[in-house]
Amino acid sequence: MRTNHLNPLSVVRNLGVLAHVDAGKTTVTERILFATGTTHKRGEVHDGTTVTDFDPQERDRGITIFAAAVSCAWDGHRLNLIDTPGHVDFADEVERSLRVLDGAIAVFDAVAGVEPQSESVWRQADRHGVPRIAFVNKLDRAGADLDTAVESIRRRLHPAPLVVQLPIGREDGFTGVVDLVGMRALTWTDGGPVEEGPVPGALREEALGRRRLLEEAVAERHPAALEEFCDRETLSADTLTAALRDLTRSGDGVVVLCGSAYRDRGIEPLLDAVVAYLPSPLDVPAVRGEQGEERPCDPAAPLAALAFKVNAGPTGRLTYVRVYSGTIEKGATVWDAGARRTERVGRILRVRADRHAPLEWAVAGDIVALVGLKSARAGSTLCAPDAPLVLEPPSAAEPVVSVAVEPRRSVDTDRLASALARLAEEDPSLVVRTDAETGQTLLSGMGELHLEVAVEKVRREHGLGLNVGRPRVSYRETVGRGVSGLVFRHVKQDGGAGQFAHVVLDVEPAEEGFEFRSAVVGGRVPQEYVRAVEAGCRDALAEGPLGGHPVTGLRVTLTDGATHVKDSSDTAFRTAGRFGLREALRACAMVLLEPVVEVTVTVPEDAVGAVLGDLAARRGRVSGSVARGGSAVVTATVPLAELFGYATRLRSRSQGRGTFTARPTGYAPAPAGVAVRR
Repeated sequence: MRTNHLNPLSVVRNLGVLAHVDAGKTTVTERILFATGTTHKRGEVHDGTTVTDFDPQERDRGITIFAAAVSCAWDGHRLNLIDTPGHVDFADEVERSLRVLDGAIAVFDAVAGVEPQSESVWRQADRHGVPRIAFVNKLDRAGADLDTAVESIRRRLHPAPLVVQLPIGREDGFTGVVDLVGMRALTWTDGGPVEEGPVPGALREEALGRRRLLEEAVAERHPAALEEFCDRETLSADTLTAALRDLTRSGDGVVVLCGSAYRDRGIEPLLDAVVAYLPSPLDVPAVRGEQGEERPCDPAAPLAALAFKVNAGPTGRLTYVRVYSGTIEKGATVWDAGARRTERVGRILRVRADRHAPLEWAVAGDIVALVGLKSARAGSTLCAPDAPLVLEPPSAAEPVVSVAVEPRRSVDTDRLASALARLAEEDPSLVVRTDAETGQTLLSGMGELHLEVAVEKVRREHGLGLNVGRPRVSYRETVGRGVSGLVFRHVKQDGGAGQFAHVVLDVEPAEEGFEFRSAVVGGRVPQEYVRAVEAGCRDALAEGPLGGHPVTGLRVTLTDGATHVKDSSDTAFRTAGRFGLREALRACAMVLLEPVVEVTVTVPEDAVGAVLGDLAARRGRVSGSVARGGSAVVTATVPLAELFGYATRLRSRSQGRGTFTARPTGYAPAPAGVAVRR
């Protein structure tokens, strides 16, 4: 079995860069590539010259849309880095990336602190147990303040921030940092390398005080550090570094660094922190299959890899995978556990955004792209044919907005269908379906921008002229008042074996989702038929009685039933569950739910009145307003349907100076006037 002698597992770091849109995430990535010698020119977002934002739409819009993987080296370590989108519409890209990462850099704006999408991606990382370090960016901006940003991290994200640097200079005078672990000054001149020196005399007392606070915070959370602190009343640099590493990897603390990526200040110590504190593939638990099988991070173990992204690019269909165990060789045959078929690996590529370097093999801990796989999708498990297992795929969010799309020329109908199928294959958060009533093709996604990008991608890559309808939201239905003792009998006799199933159902509201339980006694409905009734009830959730929308927020209890000695079967009871619940829902008092979002609007103070009035007209409920350096930040909850076209309206209300972000918060009861069919 081959092993990767150039990059043993202990010196591999698989990490992502996470942030709110415009916090400087892509600029941080670009400066990392420059500092590591991967690129020889600094890429700029505003010039459209970045490596990771290589898609034409990303360069046109100046935002990250698609997660891009790059590989680079620092201090003898291999860094596999994924630059993730910051816009909420592309949160599914972040979810799929976090599923395969071992660590992350969370980037925050030194002026704005924690912003809505910062909080969302942080919670996503919490769910996946991904250790993080924080980088407070843009310290050279007017109004930048490290302490205020750190306090917002503590207050809104609830970690224990462990600040390891002290800025030298403020705002435009920011020139470097004091490293509180090594008690040294690191300074930069524009375009020059980092220079190391003693702590400036004017900052020495403050640096010693902050070092003391850091030692106390670490000792409070780390037993070995506490022991040394009690004995010596201080911590050595080695002990402090080791404790910070342990606290980062356990999630009990978050190391905080600072800088200005745009001005190339703070990147080298950030890379040092990645190497020192974030885990290698050896430091994370062995991957576990859905049946409990464990695969250690060992190139000699049976293969286990997870596909997290599919892209049909100019070099062919690329399947991005994280190899958790074993080795993949060029030309090897692998088992796609989801599609239940074997696939041949044509080529293996080390990825650098849209450029690739061929490899002969990839080993446990690697993130690479495979060429030649036909069936693999995002979430597919690739494993050894003689040692199959299934890894839990990344969860996919349900779409909330739809548009009708049709080709301008009827002869392009088949081409459009093919283009949309490929689009949905690349992005699982996009759903394509046909409206049963109108026959229209509907494209559903996570927001207005998400759909705009998808439609433009079809236009550009396939040369199709499209007509696109107005966006409309995806509603849900729920139970407001339930029913008890709904009896349904399914009897079918048309020659041959018959079908018989008798069920009695109670339906009541629940907090969220769907719950099913059985209260049948005396074996009147055998357990295998109980499972069939549950499956039938789940089938019935696809269309509710109000307008054919999906149903959520209910609890169904099977209280009684009856069987026939010959005619009862799984099929009969599944049918009874489906039609029985449909009948029960028609008897319930149903409530229509609409998606709502938390909107954060930043406008000049003189435009606040106009913005508040506009939000009220959109059925918005304002929850807060704070002043921030001549601007006001207004937070409100608004129905998603009322936000279509809001960006244009906001610009006109604020003389072009207003911005806003929106974050989904779930569903809420809709007024009677918006009850429409999907």
